[in-house]
Amino acid sequence: MNKQNISKLKLFLTGLEQRLLDNQPFFIRIDIKFKSGTKDFPAVVTHSHGNDYLLGYNGRKQVFSANQFSEIISTEAEKYDEVYITYQERGTNILISGDNKGVKIKYEDALKEEPQSHHVASHIGNREYIIKVGQADELLKEIGILSKDGKVKNDMIRKYNQIDHFVELMKDIIDELSENETITVLDCGCGKSYLTFILNFYLKNMLKKSCHFIGLDYSETVIEASRKMAANLGYANMEFHKTDIRHYIPDRPIDLVISLHACDTATDMAIGLGIRAKAKAIIAVPCCHRELLSQYDYEPFKPIIKHGVLKTRMADILTDGLRALKLESLGYKVSVVEYISPLETPKNLMIRAIRTQNENKKAAEEYRRLVKLLNADPALDRELLHLNNS
Repeated sequence: MNKQNISKLKLFLTGLEQRLLDNQPFFIRIDIKFKSGTKDFPAVVTHSHGNDYLLGYNGRKQVFSANQFSEIISTEAEKYDEVYITYQERGTNILISGDNKGVKIKYEDALKEEPQSHHVASHIGNREYIIKVGQADELLKEIGILSKDGKVKNDMIRKYNQIDHFVELMKDIIDELSENETITVLDCGCGKSYLTFILNFYLKNMLKKSCHFIGLDYSETVIEASRKMAANLGYANMEFHKTDIRHYIPDRPIDLVISLHACDTATDMAIGLGIRAKAKAIIAVPCCHRELLSQYDYEPFKPIIKHGVLKTRMADILTDGLRALKLESLGYKVSVVEYISPLETPKNLMIRAIRTQNENKKAAEEYRRLVKLLNADPALDRELLHLNNS
């Protein structure tokens, strides 16, 4: 290749250098083909460690730093008539081709088109899925939704519906965070992290948004399972820690805190951590509600709550209602929606909170009045007091 076009090639490769530095957690590989006459000379670049990469070419291997990439490849391209470079990262491919006539660059969406054979699978029960079979097969197989032959397992259709609806409910929250250069998500009581893996795919592969995920759980078994899944999928933007969420101190700004099916006051611990971390948004899908059931006492309710089942259901409503009101008092805009059908489980509410102001004095006064009226001592208040004193 002539010097003029080598200079153009080097300019494009300098752009790839920056991606190697900025998008390392999402990097997959670079395939290079040098061409002389009819002969092809292939090379491949893979990640080594840190900001170092490994070039396999012409029977030898060379470790180089990201900022050496453009110099190494452009110098080698001078020896050939043509060069074809395919840079791959999660969600995006960049194609660069050069010869003596010129140099071109092209960006491609790496998200696969949904194959026709999977079209029916992506419309189960007349639902148009966001996370589609045929596009997210690797992920859906890893979390057990798909069989090895790429079909949705009959006993996983409900789970597939749930995780896809979760993404649907998250869209408004993601829009609120869209201005952030990187969205950092903290999953409290992450378990096997199925929903955060799905959200990771949606953010990076579909929305092309830089993101980082932190999963916390007290079980070493589920933490190891999540780490293994992340390694299998090549999701280097995820970290998992065995810890008590009350003692966890984030080492980076947190944008979104989620807590899914955390039992009883564990939901309050997660919300408290989100408030302490000054998260822009908090999502909670509570599970069992035991604490307030033994606390609340309101004279006008007594003819109704003398029936145990009604007292239990009222405690559920009061617990989540007070959580929502407390978040409002702290400056969050709150909505409470059905996460899944109540026919599947009565624990089907999702609390969505987005921080919009410092404090809402009217909501704070309403909260204090209700707590006193119900003779309640909500765990969330104790969590916030603990955080203020720590």
